[in-house]
Amino acid sequence: MDKKFIITVGRQYGSGGREIGKLLSEMFGIGYYDRELMMEAARRSGLCEEFFERNDEKVPGSLMHALTSAFCFNPSFSEDSLFKFQSDAIRALAEQGSCVIVGRSADYILRENPYCYNIFIHAPEEVRIRNIMQREGLSEKAAADRMERINKTRAAYYNFYTDKQWGESASYHLSIDSSVLGIQRSAEYIRDFVQEALKK
Repeated sequence: MDKKFIITVGRQYGSGGREIGKLLSEMFGIGYYDRELMMEAARRSGLCEEFFERNDEKVPGSLMHALTSAFCFNPSFSEDSLFKFQSDAIRALAEQGSCVIVGRSADYILRENPYCYNIFIHAPEEVRIRNIMQREGLSEKAAADRMERINKTRAAYYNFYTDKQWGESASYHLSIDSSVLGIQRSAEYIRDFVQEALKK
């Protein structure tokens, strides 16, 4: 494709959003960025990657304890610095070429890009719990607790840094229940959506 485009993927934990993002990158033959953004943000900031991983998609407030205990602590590092470094990394990657970016409020960061297509992946609670149990070998209760904790953290992070609401359909170009078509067909559906949008 001639146009440089970005697909951002927001996702409920356990919905298969990461898997769909990877499939989209393969279908289009473009880059895929998820935890790779941690490495890029760490490189730009001069801080260690471990620090970014521990504080990934967490709102300010919980950050300062991690800062004071981290061996890579930088006294000039503010609570908003993590978001800024990640934002810079996301913009730089988007400039390099077409790609899929999972999470980290990329849809908001790239909101001025006319060829950025924002997708949100969700699924019924029982489906997500079952997926987490199978993937991580957890009991039903442990899977449910983990799902609730991570989704609350993601929502708080997104809502704090953007003027939108995490998971609300109006915040995205397309919101899809991955349990209806399954992972593969959901990715194909999104691929077709993006291809049609690029024809405009």
